[in-house]
Amino acid sequence: MRAVIQRVSEASVTIEGEKVAAIQHGLLVLLGVEEADNQEDIDWLTAKIANLRIFGDAEGVMNLSVKEVAGDIIVVSQFTLHAATKKGNRPSYIKAAKPDVAIPIYEGFIKQMETELGKAIQTGQFGADMKVALLNDGPVTIIIDTKNKE
Repeated sequence: MRAVIQRVSEASVTIEGEKVAAIQHGLLVLLGVEEADNQEDIDWLTAKIANLRIFGDAEGVMNLSVKEVAGDIIVVSQFTLHAATKKGNRPSYIKAAKPDVAIPIYEGFIKQMETELGKAIQTGQFGADMKVALLNDGPVTIIIDTKNKE
């Protein structure tokens, strides 16, 4: 499972002209699922994101988590995070999970993220053509891969 986590002042997702998700202060999480992902990946990644200390404290030091600042989260599925670009100029998505595998993992991730955060999170729509808008705060962008826990 691969995630791009962006600290945002605001973010939204629009599908076919309709805004389906919008937050102010919080995180936009782009999530890519691969065939080998499982509940262990979900548990590890949701805990990591919920407790990642990337929000400023009273002194402006990144010392607080999204939980501690009562921030919101939008999760957007993005299979292109597993693009392989080593050969040729057309990315290969062979490592990205097919929908029958990816959807249950994506939905499990959302439920576990809500448990970690203690409140509902917003989402895009799996497989939809989405327009994602954000105002990156910082900018702060972090990439995490559960197969390479660094």
